[in-house]
Amino acid sequence: MNHDPISDASGLYSTALAPPPADAFRRGRWLALLAASLGWMFDGFEMGLHPLVAYPALRELLGPGVAATLGPGADPAATATALATAVGQWNAILNALFLFGAATGGFFFGWLGDRIGRTRALTLTILTYTLLTGLGGFSTSVWHLAASRFLAAVGMGGEWSLGVALVMEIWPASARPLLAGVIGAMGNLGYLLIALTSLGVNVLSGQATTSWRPLMFIGVVPAFLVFMIRLWVPESARWEAAVADAEPVKPWEPLGSATRWRCVIATLLTGVALLGTWGAVQWIPLWAVSLAGPEYAGAKEYSQIAAAVGACIGTLAAALFSGRYGRRPTYFLLCLLSLAATGWLFRTPQTFGPGFLAGVFAVGLTTAAFYGWAPLYLPELFPTRIRATAQGIAYNFGRIFAGIGTLALTGAMLDRFRSDLPASLAVTSLIYVVGLVLIWFAPETKGRPLPD
Repeated sequence: MNHDPISDASGLYSTALAPPPADAFRRGRWLALLAASLGWMFDGFEMGLHPLVAYPALRELLGPGVAATLGPGADPAATATALATAVGQWNAILNALFLFGAATGGFFFGWLGDRIGRTRALTLTILTYTLLTGLGGFSTSVWHLAASRFLAAVGMGGEWSLGVALVMEIWPASARPLLAGVIGAMGNLGYLLIALTSLGVNVLSGQATTSWRPLMFIGVVPAFLVFMIRLWVPESARWEAAVADAEPVKPWEPLGSATRWRCVIATLLTGVALLGTWGAVQWIPLWAVSLAGPEYAGAKEYSQIAAAVGACIGTLAAALFSGRYGRRPTYFLLCLLSLAATGWLFRTPQTFGPGFLAGVFAVGLTTAAFYGWAPLYLPELFPTRIRATAQGIAYNFGRIFAGIGTLALTGAMLDRFRSDLPASLAVTSLIYVVGLVLIWFAPETKGRPLPD
């Protein structure tokens, strides 16, 4: 049954209430979009922190231990090599911990959103990831940083599925492709903002490298968004209607026979995109530092800016293209373009400069475009009553695959190529070949309303 039980076009108000003035429900859905968009932007802000702080933070936290292991008479070159190896290994571990934490949060908070409502659960996710990111600024060991990374990711993983469910349920179907593009673009705008913030912090502090602790403390700022959500953002009446006379959602319910295959295929499709991002693209700022050398300050920030600008364009374009030409052809095309862009960047000799940044822009444009496609496609696969839970499973358990791949595949490739980072990233990016095949096992949902 696919009709909309809500009396007004926005889906904000139930049929049990007198129809509100037109400006009231328009204002409500715009407030919901604003709150969710800011949430996605700060998601990107928080996620973009790690590529910028990882190198200086890990060098500071690991340096004394590496020096103690090698002894006071160790050759400086051997010490530098050992420290670089330790930083690379721990960067992979922290990326994997983020993905595992996001998967945990996506499942838990998605289920909570189906139980207590989108806006209530959304406030809890934002408080979780902001406060715990700020706590990471007090780290005195790499284990403190790892714990902060995992726990903050629990909140970030929940925010995505809840915000997507809320916005897609209260806006008209005709707006969904554009809204999906906005979702993806706002997340990448956060990446851009944190890179610019990092450059500003460096200028103010007079340092050539990132002052990583102040950046983590700045991560607390999104907590103020919670007050806006609690005071002004309406709940989804589509969700209220769906749960009014229904049994409470069980955490495993989306894996029942009716939606099991859709959960599986959605998990695999998002897993391809996420492994490409976290197993390859997220390493680019660290690679940029090694290419530029210590004499070029801001290399990682400039590379992240280039990727984020490309990503903002790519997510909007992918969502609009998908709305016009279909979900399956779009995903297939994105895999082809991502293979081409990453193949060129990782498989050709590079020096830090305009050509390198142009390649990073192209990689951001193509590989991040999946995050404009996913918020359009995933809500169309599942009924309202279990939508947030199912999206939490599909999108965030894709992160588990990506986390395992980041540890197993990227780590193994680094060993295989003797810490030749671009060679290992080139192999990891071949995951997009899997996506070229998988997408044809997924249903096409173009032109169909959200399932009730």
